[in-house]
Amino acid sequence: MKNPWYITGICDGEGCFSISFNFRNRFKSGIEVRPSFSVSLNKRDLDTIKMLNDFFGIGGIRFSKNDQCYKFEVRSVKELYKFIIPHFDKYPLETSKKKDFEIFKELCFLVYTNQHLSKVILEEIIKKAYKMNPSGKRKIPIEKLLKQLAR
Repeated sequence: MKNPWYITGICDGEGCFSISFNFRNRFKSGIEVRPSFSVSLNKRDLDTIKMLNDFFGIGGIRFSKNDQCYKFEVRSVKELYKFIIPHFDKYPLETSKKKDFEIFKELCFLVYTNQHLSKVILEEIIKKAYKMNPSGKRKIPIEKLLKQLAR
């Protein structure tokens, strides 16, 4: 078993906490909320990706031909809430990623407890999620999501 601080260190450098959104007609709001935690590494580091998957015992591994990277990813809200968040609460991040994690933790709780089904809470989730990962790319501009909510 790897040292949990080692796991936090890898994730502090290469991990990503994100909340993405998709338009879905089956939801009353028309918006699906998708929290995820991932770590991407070059294909030569597949052993490290497998180790993370083994350490947490959840999530999955996939390969991206585009950038020749393997990604360990957890998308289940229940698993994020019960395994990923407690790990980083106990073994805290040290970099600016800690701020993203704190927002992620709050938003995962709102989704885990189904509060995101309220349009008021969903608007709060969207606005806070767009403060995370400021250098990241988003498929849907925040204005489009908020316009959908106003319907």
